[in-house]
Amino acid sequence: MKRAFVLLVILALIGLVGWQVYLRLGELRTPTVRENKAPPVPVEAERVRKNTVRDIGFFTGTIYPFSQFAVAPKIAGRLEKLLVKIGDPVKKNQLIAVLENDEYLQQVDQARAELEVAKANIEEQRSALDTARRNVERARELRKGKITSEAELETSEAEFTEQGAKYKVAVAQVAQKEAAFKAAQVRLSYTRIRATWEEGDRNRVVGERFVDEGAMLASNTPIVSILDISSLTGVIFVIERDYSKVRVGQEAHISTDAFPGRTFSGKVVRIAPLIKETSREARVEIDLPNPERLLKPGMFIRAQIEFSRQDDATVIPARALIRRDGREGVFIIDRQEMKAQFVPLRLGIANTEWVQVVEPSLSGWVVTLGQHMLENGSAVTLPGERTDGQPTDRGKVNTRGGEVREKP
Repeated sequence: MKRAFVLLVILALIGLVGWQVYLRLGELRTPTVRENKAPPVPVEAERVRKNTVRDIGFFTGTIYPFSQFAVAPKIAGRLEKLLVKIGDPVKKNQLIAVLENDEYLQQVDQARAELEVAKANIEEQRSALDTARRNVERARELRKGKITSEAELETSEAEFTEQGAKYKVAVAQVAQKEAAFKAAQVRLSYTRIRATWEEGDRNRVVGERFVDEGAMLASNTPIVSILDISSLTGVIFVIERDYSKVRVGQEAHISTDAFPGRTFSGKVVRIAPLIKETSREARVEIDLPNPERLLKPGMFIRAQIEFSRQDDATVIPARALIRRDGREGVFIIDRQEMKAQFVPLRLGIANTEWVQVVEPSLSGWVVTLGQHMLENGSAVTLPGERTDGQPTDRGKVNTRGGEVREKP
């Protein structure tokens, strides 16, 4: 009996353990029903603003003189004197250099002497022509009185004609010698080299000096360069994207490393009618008044040109933009529900920090960080809340590629 009772107890315990195991396995197989609710997405946001926004182009370039030319002799010779140095001011028609002129003085003296001989010869021919004229007149009178023969009259007339021709030759020789004398004087004047130009009478400066006194020069050998720096030309190159925005008359603000913190004003005066195939850029020239003559040719410059400006524009941070379903827009936060809603936008002036919203009318707060994790109706949470329940405004103004100024 005892052995049977023990066996029954053991079987009861085994059955109890098996039942507990069965219940545990059943719990594991039965899925637990839980509430499927996505947690809020932490994001950052900024307020939509009403500001002045400008579309500004930034370019680099080089300064060139308004005009530049090299002073060179028209004749060969030894440079006897050089009367200017680098940086010296130069007036119109100012004497720059003198060549050795002994040979040209001798040519002038020779031409003058030949002219005097020609003038003396013309006097001689004039006297001979007068004598021949009187002989013809006398022969004609004698012929009327039958005193002389027809042959003698013809001889006198032929001599008169010959003397007339000789006189014309003498006159031509005088004109020839006068021209040779003037040419010799001109060549002599070429030994005194002057700086001459046609446009304007304002002073210019010596930019470079190429030779020294005593050098033997061939014709057209540069001696010095003359620059007009009272007004300069800034040359920049614009790409295709900005080419259509540039207009003649637009104001340009110029800065250079030589004068940090200082801005010079200029105006666009010329735009090349072509874009170079090699660089895909077009040349644009800016007129730079330089009354203080601080700017110099060859300086590297940075130019800012304002293409357009919109006052009281609705702007949002550029980093708030996101593309969904092929449309560009932003997520607007509903401050009551703390949910985000995607709003497609039509944009206007844009730069690296701020973008103008043209349509639709926009206000409130836009998501600037975390929007890639959002869908329409997503719950959001804003770190850095103030005590009034509003998120911290983290907006900053950046003028690279444009400028946004917040209204007070």
